[in-house]
Amino acid sequence: MKQYLVTAYDYTDAEAFDRRMAARPHHVDGAKALKASGNLIVAGAMLNEEGKMVGSTMIVQFESLEELEAWKQNDPYITQRVWESVDVKPFKVADL
Repeated sequence: MKQYLVTAYDYTDAEAFDRRMAARPHHVDGAKALKASGNLIVAGAMLNEEGKMVGSTMIVQFESLEELEAWKQNDPYITQRVWESVDVKPFKVADL
């Protein structure tokens, strides 16, 4: 499997945080399913200076970039306009 670092930045409009909170239970359910299937290695929210969630970072693994894209396009944070931009980079978890 290929590993990827996913960095997603939320929209910054006045309703963005409310959309995040509304979509969050569905997003977390999807993340739990990804973890159970072995596709999610680690994930968490990025916080601003006030401790408010403003984005997400994940290390995931998929057989192909196409599989990652299929997951991403169906994630509630994409479909419900929480993530404005998503950066995907190849990644390799260190064997420590």
